[in-house]
Amino acid sequence: MAARSPSRPLGNVTRGTTAPNRLRRMDRWIAAAHAPALRGARASRPPLAVDLGFGAAPWTAVELLERLRKVRADVCVAGVEIDPERVAAALPYEREGLTFLHGGFEVPLPGGGRPVLIRAANVLRQYAEPEVAPVWARLCARLSVPDGLLVDGTCDEIGRRHVWIALGPEGPRTVTFAARLGSLTAPSDLAERLPKALIHRNVPGEPVHAFLRDFDRAWATAAPYGALSARQRWIRAVRSLAGDWPVTAGPHRWRQGEVTVAWHALAPLTG
Repeated sequence: MAARSPSRPLGNVTRGTTAPNRLRRMDRWIAAAHAPALRGARASRPPLAVDLGFGAAPWTAVELLERLRKVRADVCVAGVEIDPERVAAALPYEREGLTFLHGGFEVPLPGGGRPVLIRAANVLRQYAEPEVAPVWARLCARLSVPDGLLVDGTCDEIGRRHVWIALGPEGPRTVTFAARLGSLTAPSDLAERLPKALIHRNVPGEPVHAFLRDFDRAWATAAPYGALSARQRWIRAVRSLAGDWPVTAGPHRWRQGEVTVAWHALAPLTG
């Protein structure tokens, strides 16, 4: 049986749209970037990851378990949903290392455990911008210290375009833009997938707007490399971009159609 929260879960029921492989780009990044923390977790207690707001079907939680177990074989995943009917529908998919729980932003875990990962994909995008920071603070407080990771991101319906923010217990760390490169006419196509903390800040004068403007310029300059492949054009554009922006990973990630930038460079201006 799935555990039930003793009081009303924190949050609201969202649309619950989901599909197989929708989060593969985000999961691929998590498995690579968070591998040291997963492998370094105490052997006496398997590391726990949370798929927060898994939606109307359990596919994303099932896939998260499969992808993280390539990094550490004993990792466990808990799918947490605020809609009890969705939890009930997911229960037949439970297996060793995979559970489904009724809850919200309080992240109710048996024994009060602290997860090494909380992935909240396409959840906060459905809230108002002023609600994001308090939810971040609550979720970050639930993470294991010092290696816990919260990933708050948004993607399109079939997983071609993603943008996500990675946070540690101390707060935001990075922003990652990822795409199937053949789907892009320009990097700014990703603007429509900005998480709630940034999407309304894509206006002149805000850092994220300046970043996407510069990325488009670098993409245009790298157009000759498109004759080789979209990947080569992307790599060249990111290499140019890294001269002016704090890109935090190298070509081994760029080749995946990703670029990760330090949060402080894109954080919204106050006021």
